[in-house]
Amino acid sequence: MRLFVGVELSDEARRLAGQVAGDLQRKLGKTLTARWVAAKNMHLTVRFIGHVPDDGVPALLEALTQPLDVAPFDIELGGGGRFPPRGAPRVLWIGVTKGLEPLAALHAEFNRRLARFGQEPENKPFNAHLTLARVKDARAAVANTVDAVFQSVRISTVRQRVEAVTVFESRLSPHGSNYFALSRVPLGH
Repeated sequence: MRLFVGVELSDEARRLAGQVAGDLQRKLGKTLTARWVAAKNMHLTVRFIGHVPDDGVPALLEALTQPLDVAPFDIELGGGGRFPPRGAPRVLWIGVTKGLEPLAALHAEFNRRLARFGQEPENKPFNAHLTLARVKDARAAVANTVDAVFQSVRISTVRQRVEAVTVFESRLSPHGSNYFALSRVPLGH
């Protein structure tokens, strides 16, 4: 079973992200080949876990769903860009402009909880963002076009309260991933 921990988005945040993704998709046209994330699947990943054998899932869920000592907080989404910032684009995203510290604290807490299961922390620093598309095929030469299109797309800010995180299962299909909430973990308990 493929698992990750994330923040579910409000309807308003999903609507904004879906509009931005649609605008980018129209303006980019055939500039690059990308798999666009469906608005219903948009979320903020707090900690990607990956494949867990079915017999290990109950113990892992038990550890992940213990109460969290992080108070509820607000996030704000706004701005956008691509990863990596130089060279061929691989991911198109909307940024998180508020709530970065508590998101990073949650990431660190889940790293701690997962360590006893042999899950190593990621080698790169935590970078909170909302993925709009995963680029399948792009040359470095299109990077300037992608940057220019991002400059031309209006990305309004949207705020939302985070009162829980969710442990998701990710099921892969030929049409992209589908995410299923397994457990919600309230904050501040």
